[in-house]
Amino acid sequence: MNQVIILALMMMVGVILRKTKTITDEVNKSFSNILINLTMPCMIIYSFNFKFSMDMLKGASMILFYSIVIHIILIIISKLLYSKFENSKKNVFIFATVFSNCGFVGYPVIQGIFGNIGVFYTSIYTIPFNIFMWSYGVILFTGKSDLKSIKKNLINIPLICTLLGIIIFLFSIKLPSPLLKTLGSIGNMTTPLSMFIVGSMLADVKLKDVFKGLDIYYVNFVKLIVAPLITYFVLNLLGASKTLLYICVILVAMPTASLIAVLAEKYNGDKVTASKCAFLTTILSIMTIPIIMSVIDFFIK
Repeated sequence: MNQVIILALMMMVGVILRKTKTITDEVNKSFSNILINLTMPCMIIYSFNFKFSMDMLKGASMILFYSIVIHIILIIISKLLYSKFENSKKNVFIFATVFSNCGFVGYPVIQGIFGNIGVFYTSIYTIPFNIFMWSYGVILFTGKSDLKSIKKNLINIPLICTLLGIIIFLFSIKLPSPLLKTLGSIGNMTTPLSMFIVGSMLADVKLKDVFKGLDIYYVNFVKLIVAPLITYFVLNLLGASKTLLYICVILVAMPTASLIAVLAEKYNGDKVTASKCAFLTTILSIMTIPIIMSVIDFFIK
C-alpha cells in the first residue's frame, strides 16, 4: 500500500509538471527515450548482479514458463469475455487485458516491494511479454502479420540488456565497482522518471470523456480484478513459490500498457477507447492493487 501511494504521489508530480508546461511534448518524448534506452536498461543489468545459484536459475526458468502460460490464458479468456463487442473495441479490450504496464509501472512497484531480486525476475517475465506484445499485440490492430515490423520491434534495448544480464548471472561475471555503482545510480532514476511520464500522459486526457460508457468499466473490472485472480489460482495449481506467485500476480494487476494508445494511433485503431483504457486502469489500479494483494494474502494464510 505504501509503495503504491509513493508512486501515486510521484505520478501527481508528473501531472503538475505537465499542467505547468514544465513537461512539454518534446520533454515527455525525451523522458520516454531516456527511460527505455538508458535508465531501465541500467536497472535491468544491475539487477542481474547476483552470484550464480541453481535456485535462482530454477526460479528464472519457472517465471519464464509462468509468463508464457499467463499470456496464453489471458488471450483465451479475453477472446471469450469480449466476443460480443464490435471488432474495433474488442481488439483494444483484448490488448488492454493481456498486456500490462510492466515497464513504466511494473518495474518500480516490484523493485519497491522485492528489491533487485524482483527486478531480476521481472526482467525474465518480460521476455515472453515482449514477444507476445510485438507479435500478437500488433496483429490485433493490423489484422495481419507484419513480420518485418515484428522483427524490428522485438530487437529493443531492454530485451538486449536482459539477455546480457542473463549472461552476467550465468557466468557470475563481477562488474567493476565504479561501473556497478554507476548502473545502480542511473537505474534508480527509472521509478521517478516513469511516474512523471505516466502523470504527464494522464494530464492530457479529457476527464469528461473518460468516464462515459459501461463497457470501459467492464474491461477495467476484467483487467484489474478478474485477470490477477485467475493468475493467482492458475499459478497456485502449478505450485508456484510464494515470491514468484506474488510477482506474476502484481505484474498482471498493473494498469494497461501505455503503448496501447501509440499502437492504436499508428495502425488506425480505436484511439479514444485505447486512451480511456490506459487512463482508467492507471487511476483505478492505485486502489485495486492493494485489494488484490490483500485477497491473495488471505488465501495464502
